Parts: sequence; C-alpha cells; structure tokens
Amino acid sequence: MRWGILATGSIANKFARTLQGMKEEGEVLEAVASRERKKAEAFAEEYGAAKAYDSYEKMAMDPQVEAIYIATPNSMHFENTKMCLEHGKHVLCEKPFTIKKEEAEMLYALAQEKGLFLMEAFWIRFLPALMRMQEWIREGAIGEVVHMRSDYGFITTGARKDRKFDSSLGGGALLDIGIYNLGFAHMVMGETPVNFSSRVHINEYGTDDFSTILLEYPGGKTAALTTSIGMEMPRQAAIFGTKGSITLPDFQQAQEVTLHIYGGETITEKFPFDVNGFEYQIREVRKGAANGQSASEIFKPADSLLVLGLMDDIRESWNMKFSCEE
Repeated sequence: MRWGILATGSIANKFARTLQGMKEEGEVLEAVASRERKKAEAFAEEYGAAKAYDSYEKMAMDPQVEAIYIATPNSMHFENTKMCLEHGKHVLCEKPFTIKKEEAEMLYALAQEKGLFLMEAFWIRFLPALMRMQEWIREGAIGEVVHMRSDYGFITTGARKDRKFDSSLGGGALLDIGIYNLGFAHMVMGETPVNFSSRVHINEYGTDDFSTILLEYPGGKTAALTTSIGMEMPRQAAIFGTKGSITLPDFQQAQEVTLHIYGGETITEKFPFDVNGFEYQIREVRKGAANGQSASEIFKPADSLLVLGLMDDIRESWNMKFSCEE
C-alpha cells in the first residue's frame, strides 16, 4: 500500500520506520506533508518518500497516495481525517481519534458513505501478546474476571511538556496516554462500565497531569487505572479472576504475557515484534482496504466510540471540556 504521512513529529517518525521495515510486504512511503516545506523535505529524504508537500490538502489530493496516517495534534484530528476522506483516502488516525465522541461518529459515518477504510491508531489492540491475553480470558483460563489494574506514567520537560498539556491542542494526560489504560481495560472487560469514580490533579496549564480512575462493570467487576505525565510509572498490568491471573510487565509495549493458575502452573509466552509494534495495525488497514471494508472487524468503531465517550464523561466530571469547533 502507498502511504502518505501527515505531519512530521516523533510518532510520524516511528510510523515511517515501520514502513521501512515492511518493504517486503509492499508497504511504501509515497509522500509526507508538513506545514513547513523544509521539515517535509528533510523527512522525505530520511525515510525515502518520493514526494514532500507543504500542504496537507495537496498530499491528500495526490492520486498515488492510497492511505494516509494522521499524526497531527489531537485537536486537528477531526478536520484532517474529514479532509482526507473527502479526497478519497483510507485513513489511519492517531489516538485519540477525536477529542469528542460526536466528532468520531461523524467520521465513521463519512467513511462508510464513501466506502473508505477508517481506523483509530490504537495499535496495541493488534499486538499478539494482548490477543493471547484475550484468548485466555475468553477460554476461561482464569475463571471469571473480577478485577484488573494498569498504570502508565512518564516524565517530560520543555517544549514537549508544553505540547502535551496545551488545552488548545487537546492536551492532558488522559487524552495522551490515559486512553491506553481505558482501551486496555475495554480489551479485558469487553463491556460498558456502569459507573466510574476518579481523582485528578489539574496543573498550571489547566489540564490533567495525574488521575486515578475506578471503573465498575456489570456483575461487580472493577478496573483501577492510574495515569500520569510527571511521574514515572512502570506500564504494568494485572487481571485477576476466580481461578487465576494474567500479568504483563509492560501492557503498552506488550511482548510477554504470563498466566498463573492459583495453586497450579505458571505459563509465560513471548511475542517479539516483527518490526516495532506498529506493523500489526498497518496490516489491518491493508487487509480492510483490500476487502472493501469501511472499518476493522477486530477494533470496531463501537470499541473506539465507547472509550471516547468514556473520556468525554470523565473530563466532564473534571469540568474539562473541548468544543467541536476547537
């Protein structure tokens, strides 16, 4: 598939490196776009893109580009995705897909109308280690799930910190990395929470830099999630059931998962990445586009919308709101 990359930040660099590692599968970086021509040209030279654009729309109009990966700030995802779909491109848009659930609903409807594949780049959904985790849960290997927990935190400084917390860019720890905790919880529980409670710290930027969230599910199941930009937290996760547990030393970069049966055996399975972890979502886009699908059958729009809606509710409970016009 011939790709265009929209924006040239750190995540776009990782995506370009993934494409380089998938050349034998037919993945090609056709073009890159930045609002600054020099950045686009430098990116294209580094990763071997045939074209560099100083306009997002000009790249979206390129007939050689089949699919576009959107790596712009959160607040721009809606308008960028809409523009690419309107120009007939399949789209993989970085998470959070949009900063409001209603925006995402409009985009999924537009993709279906135009017969184009559209997916939020919640890449961990396709990691083999996490798919194995889900198999164990479905098979009842740990009995009925009772509780799970996951943590994710890191420290950043300078201009990167400013970007992470800028409300005009859709900033804050929940949108930036809390979505990993919430999306992972949905992979485990597979249901809509019936209630939630939380504690949050709002920083000098007016956005969240720490939160701990307790989700309650049907049947009394619970999930405890902690997110921070400002504290280093190992990305550990654990799922506890009536017969056993599943643990991951790093759920967000999962290449290893352990099943422990209470009073019995412990099994650890390892799933090293083929490239860097992004390859699995790229394969899903390629397959979906080739099959004429408008959405993934594994990471469905309903999955994306559930998490986006939950983030809307959580931010509203913190009196943090983003309008669809931002």
